[in-house]
Formats: sequence, C-alpha cells, structure tokens
Amino acid sequence: MQTHLADFIKETAAGQEADDILRKCTHCGFCLANCPTYRLLGDELDSPRGRIYQIKQVLEGETPTESIQLHLDRCLTCRACETTCPSGVEYGRLADLGREIVEEQVPRRGLQRWMRVGLRSVLPRPRLFGALLAAGRMARPLVPSPLGKKIRPRRPAPAWPATATHDRFVLMLEGCVQPALEPPINPQTARLMDGLGIGVKRTTQVSCCGAIHQHLGAGEAAKDRIRSNIDAWWPHIEAGAEAIVVNASGCGAQVKDYGHLLADDPVYAERAARVAALAIDPIELLERHAHQLAPADDAPRRVAFQTPCTLQHAQRLNGRVDALMARIGFDMTPVPDAQICCGSAGTYSVLQPKMADQLRTQKLDNLNTGSPEVIATANIGCLAHLDETSEIPVRHWLELIRVA
Repeated sequence: MQTHLADFIKETAAGQEADDILRKCTHCGFCLANCPTYRLLGDELDSPRGRIYQIKQVLEGETPTESIQLHLDRCLTCRACETTCPSGVEYGRLADLGREIVEEQVPRRGLQRWMRVGLRSVLPRPRLFGALLAAGRMARPLVPSPLGKKIRPRRPAPAWPATATHDRFVLMLEGCVQPALEPPINPQTARLMDGLGIGVKRTTQVSCCGAIHQHLGAGEAAKDRIRSNIDAWWPHIEAGAEAIVVNASGCGAQVKDYGHLLADDPVYAERAARVAALAIDPIELLERHAHQLAPADDAPRRVAFQTPCTLQHAQRLNGRVDALMARIGFDMTPVPDAQICCGSAGTYSVLQPKMADQLRTQKLDNLNTGSPEVIATANIGCLAHLDETSEIPVRHWLELIRVA
C-alpha cells in the first residue's frame, strides 16, 4: 500500500510505525472472514481492510469525521485479523493510533462522551468500582434491566495462602474490576502458586494495566498508568521476582506490550521492556508443572474452553490451556468458530451492547455444542459477559484445578 503521511505525523515515531504497518497491507481480504463486525454487518468499512483505509486517510491529512469514529468504535480490537493475515499487518497497533488521533479531533457528544468519561474514571479504581458494585447489588431491583443484568452476585473467595518463605516468588497483577466481580480468582491463583512452592508478592498499589485508557483513545493517560505500575513493581523485580503473573488475558496482552508502548521514553524504555519480558499468563508457568496438577475435587469434568481473543490472537497462546486441562483429566468439548470474539472486548459490551449481545449469543451456541457442564475461560471480561446469559456456569479455568 502506498502512503503519503501528513506533516503532523510523518516525522514522528508513531508515524514511522504506522507507515510500516500500512505498507504491509496488500488488500488481500483474508482478514474479512474472521472479523466479527464484518460477519455481522457485511460492511467493508466495518472490516479490518476498511478501517485501515480510513485510518490511512486520517494519517494522510483528511479531516476525521464522526463516521470514521463510529467505524473505529465498532472494532472490538480482537486482533483475529492479525492471526489470519499472511502479510503480518499489526492491525491492533494501527487501530490504537487511529483511535487516539480521531478522539483528539472529533469531540464526543452527549451520552457517548459521559459514558467514556465514566468508564475511564471508575473502572481503573478498584475501591471505587467495588463500592459502586456493592451499592448496585443492594439496589439491584431498582436498577434498569440492561445495567442490572451486569451486576453480578458476590461469590465467596478462598483464603489467600498464609505467608510462607519460598525460594521462588512472583508478582501478580490483581486487576481493577476482577477482585470485586470475581473474588475467587486471585486467591486461587496464589494458592496454586503456593502449592508449587512459589510465593506471590502482592503489590496492591498496581491495579489497572492501562488497557482501558488506551483502547478508549486516551494513550497518554495509559502511558502514565504504565509508568506508575513499573515504579511499583521495580523494587520487587530487583529483589528477584522471576515473573509477573497476569491471570486476566486482556491485562496480560497489555503488560506484554509495555516495552513497545514506552519504547521512545528515555527514562522508562529499558524498564518497560524488562517488565514486558517478565509478564506471563498462568498457562506459561503451570504447563511446566502439569504432573503436579489435577482437577479440583468439586470441578465438573466436561468443560468447554472459551479462548479469549487476547489469549489466542494477542498473546499467541491458543490451544495451550485446552491441552493442559485435557492432560490432567478434563473432557474438553468441541467449540466451533473458536477464533471469533465473544463480544466482551473490555468496555465494548457497554458501549456497543447490540453487537456485543449478538456475538455472545453466537459464542454461547458454539460453546454449548458439546453439552459441557461448565464453560471455562481466561479473562474476567469474557467471563462476566458470557455468564450474564449463560444457562451453565462460566468460571476462570484456574478455579477448576488444584495441586495434587
């Protein structure tokens, strides 16, 4: 693809990266079949290829419009197009850049503006989010139905492991919404680590990974969050932390991208790259200890695994959780079209509810193909979104296993 970037971005690092990405695109259209929004709407402008053209126009100096903003908003950033692209087009990076520029030049109006302000203000703050969720649970009968369905009942959590001295220790990102939405996930992760002789150093001053701001077009705010997280983790990294375990695959994809996001920061670039290299999904650690793992005593054995987009397309870990669960004794049921997004996509299910609901219905139909007893997943957003209407329980896969 030929490019002629405008002066405002041509000589910048972002412009150079965008130019490199655009030049890789050969207009082949392989991405269309795996794009969830194109499959739903059949509109070229709501496909990766169409969005690339629209971003290219903006980067070449065309004034962005509300129409372009809408088509970028409809993108889930699932990155399924990257997995299927024969030319290696890094669409996700281009989409983030396009959103950031369009967000600066096309002011939001009315409800859309305030929804985004609210999401950026509330979700990254665990205490505020937890307090609002608790209030919502108390007032649930009075809450309008679309919002009330998203207010999940609180589930009891296992105790965190007692403080123990282990030769090995890791850090763990506990997340911004996960502790309130699904309290069992983090302590269960720590209990598994403890059972394997690995201590977990809690760094509760680290909450949001920065993805919420980044995917809502607030790139600089995301970078500020990333710098804060690096500062909090760095003393423990220097003390010998062997990894940063991130049990929400969406957050894991973001943390693994820190090195790229701060590559041009003279103060943080080296540390950001180090943090990114240390970040791992639990499967990357636990599959080394498969012989020590077993299904939890009360866990259903017939399981459908929903592989989050951030696990398969961003982190490129597709098939590894399924393989581990099958190896330790689970009966894994088939899932057609497993590469297609469930519709959660961070804040997408709130901002684009109609399409998110359509994608969820399709995903649940596919997940139920093999009549599982439980649906397992690896991302809090997918879990909450699917469980909202699923007739069978949806759980994080780490809740279904134990150290034998």
